[in-house]
Amino acid sequence: MGQSNSTKRVLLSSSKMAVATFSSRILGLVREQAIAAVFGASGVTDAFTIAYRIPNMLRDLFAEGAFSSAFVPTFTGVRLKNEKLAKGLLWSMAALLALITGVISLLLIVYAKEVVLLFTNEVFNSDPGRLEITIGLVRIMAPFLVLISLAALFMGTLNTLKIFFVPSFAPALFNIAMIGCIFLLPDRLKFWGYHPVYSLGVGVMLGGFIQMIVQLPLLFKKGYGPQGPFKLISTDSKVVLKRVGIGTIGIAATQINVIITTILATSTVVGAVSWLTFAFRLFQFPVGILSVSIAGSNLVHFSEAWKNSEKEKAINYLSTSYFLSFLTIVPAMALLFALAKESIHLVFERGAFDGHDTAMTYQALKYYLVGLPCYGLYKIFAPTFFALDRPKIPVKISIFSIFCNIIFCVYFTPKYGFWILALGTSLSMILNSLLQAVFLRNLLDISWSFFFKLRILKIIASGIITYVATLQASQFLFRFEDPFFTKALMFCLSGAFGAVCYGLVLFILGEGRELLRVVRRK
Repeated sequence: MGQSNSTKRVLLSSSKMAVATFSSRILGLVREQAIAAVFGASGVTDAFTIAYRIPNMLRDLFAEGAFSSAFVPTFTGVRLKNEKLAKGLLWSMAALLALITGVISLLLIVYAKEVVLLFTNEVFNSDPGRLEITIGLVRIMAPFLVLISLAALFMGTLNTLKIFFVPSFAPALFNIAMIGCIFLLPDRLKFWGYHPVYSLGVGVMLGGFIQMIVQLPLLFKKGYGPQGPFKLISTDSKVVLKRVGIGTIGIAATQINVIITTILATSTVVGAVSWLTFAFRLFQFPVGILSVSIAGSNLVHFSEAWKNSEKEKAINYLSTSYFLSFLTIVPAMALLFALAKESIHLVFERGAFDGHDTAMTYQALKYYLVGLPCYGLYKIFAPTFFALDRPKIPVKISIFSIFCNIIFCVYFTPKYGFWILALGTSLSMILNSLLQAVFLRNLLDISWSFFFKLRILKIIASGIITYVATLQASQFLFRFEDPFFTKALMFCLSGAFGAVCYGLVLFILGEGRELLRVVRRK
């Protein structure tokens, strides 16, 4: 299979996922706007952020992290041999996943206070009311782990069946549910004697349920409804569990990192957790739309080719995904870097979120952006090792990178403040992706030219020029004191000018054909 053919297939599936994910990310920004407007970067927002982080970090293991990377290649291999066994494996894993996450959710409810104390310090806990709200939110949102894990399982299955749009659009429904709860529930909860911030916890639960249930009709339509042979523990499920067990070590290291950075953030200044969270939301916008879509497509196509012993075809898929990641992420980084403060101002600065919050969030965002291209590569590389039956390698790399990040953050945060946590995340991701590239080179027997192509240098050069052009355009067009719609228009014009510059430079450098192919597919 040629490079051109693999590009078309990866582009088509990535585009479907990207369009759906774009809707979800836009609604995710609206959700964050709603949170910022109603609750601001306050102590109660920190309470929700910390409470939500607890089931959310477990989701990294049972949903979007080790489980998905372990399940998709295994399910693909079984399906290629025997579709009936694949259907049994799906529902065996669904039952097993529900059982495991259900037990963990119950433990979270019972030991909510102890878990919250683990994630915070005396500065955060000095306010008894805020501590009590955090504990209450953890208990409300604990079952979210079950819902979102099953949703991710169904999404991985549908992607393997080459259905990409609906599973990727499901998170948009999660955001719609949360937005509705943010605006409709606070007054009602206050009337009933509860703090309005509990509306966020209710929204998380409702959104998780909708995200899971909306995918079932498609599974049934494809003939993948509940059916046997049903074995809770089978040879194939053991393979998945073994890989998840390996991934758990890496996830555990990640969560230690989350705990330490959260404690470090809460020890700096009230609002730091929220500033980092709002900045990370903007940072994840291009990652979620572009990198996650490309990575999801790559995992499905790469796994299928590799399981069929088509090495060259698999490498072509990986090469295409690698190139497309740079082609799309670099301009996104350049535009967001040039328009960082303007983006935060337009998206968040209203209601309880003021100019000081914008300035602090900007400090975090610019340091997160340093690692954006490597974050995109990490999303592609890490699951590839699972398809290669080498799951221990990314885990070991992750542990080492996290260890370096913890040392960096513990040493420098007390001296320089909360923004060091954002820089540490970026440096850790750069180290992680570089080490993964080294191991992939050896495993796939590919040369260094696979990673360091002239085409990539052309994209980077185009990105630098785009950043400079966009920055100059925004300084000329954008005025913070202008009316909102005027600012929004000038913001869009600045971004459009930068995007045009990126395209023109790529055409001059001879990469215009590939860019046109991406635009036409999307």
